[in-house]
Amino acid sequence: MAAIHGKDTKPEMFLRRALHARGFRYRLHDRRLPGRPDLVFPQYHAVVFVNGCFWHGHQCSQFRWPNSREEFWRAKIGGNAALDDLNIASLHNVGWRVGVVWECALKGKGRLGVDAVVDAVAGWLSSDGRDLVVQGGSRQDANV
Repeated sequence: MAAIHGKDTKPEMFLRRALHARGFRYRLHDRRLPGRPDLVFPQYHAVVFVNGCFWHGHQCSQFRWPNSREEFWRAKIGGNAALDDLNIASLHNVGWRVGVVWECALKGKGRLGVDAVVDAVAGWLSSDGRDLVVQGGSRQDANV
């Protein structure tokens, strides 16, 4: 697990480059915000997390429970998912809009592709929608 990095992942880098090319400017991994969001768009008062399906327990084709050390992995991945929920609630409480882009939207069988994901995020940033979830196979907006 030492080789696993929490930032500057391939999906995150694809999204960052594409959004920057479209003229969106952002801050990276702002430590002052709960959960240290991957992308912070102060102008839009919005943040985006780019989550790996395995590490955050996303129920998609990219996720499979490991066969070894089941108890450890269930606690680890379950803890990550619970922390995600807490961080999103904390961000909402201080007035931030929150977007989550799942890794399966950018790779795997049901991928949407970089352009579709960037279109979804760009459209959301320009709107007044509160939440955005982009996942493989479909795009779901949740306005809470």
